[in-house]
Amino acid sequence: MSSPHDDRTLALAGLAQALQQVRRIAETGQSETATARPVLESVFRIDADSVAQVYGGADALAPGLRLLGNHLSSRGDDPLLPRLALAAVQLERRFAREPEAQSAVAAGIATIAPQAESRGSTHPDVLAALGTLYADTISHLRPRIMVQGNPHYLGQPGVVSEIRALLLAAVRSAMLWRQLGGSQWQFLLARRALLDAVERHLG
Repeated sequence: MSSPHDDRTLALAGLAQALQQVRRIAETGQSETATARPVLESVFRIDADSVAQVYGGADALAPGLRLLGNHLSSRGDDPLLPRLALAAVQLERRFAREPEAQSAVAAGIATIAPQAESRGSTHPDVLAALGTLYADTISHLRPRIMVQGNPHYLGQPGVVSEIRALLLAAVRSAMLWRQLGGSQWQFLLARRALLDAVERHLG
């Protein structure tokens, strides 16, 4: 039986994993497909039986769990990642108060889901569709998430689409975190419990 901290930790790991891939693509023009896939697939798993199943199993979040563990232990090496995470959490709060945007995103995901099922969530056409959905809906809300990186890559449509798709996945994880009772205060006050949960998941 998982504890609330275990479940919240997985949601935070999903958030960290999605945003770390955003940072990687923005700097190098390429993501790590095996790392990006679980968080992208979480966008389509709305009715999973458990938090772990949202991501296809807790093992799929090992990269995000390690990132989260490093941050909680003050060993994080990317100062932009926590800022992106805070921006995603703030954006999700705004999104949660916008029923029209929520309906548009839900309808868009339902439309894209068959293509993701047949081609895979990391297929360029699926990434383009998810990126367009994000651009048409969530990106209009404030505060906007500002991604820094190499201008050469940030000017490429395929890179922009994948970044937006991963930002959509990050908002999905931020929503899950909030639905599980997560908050900024809870994050600050329960660091030890979250770190213990990270260590349990990583074994």
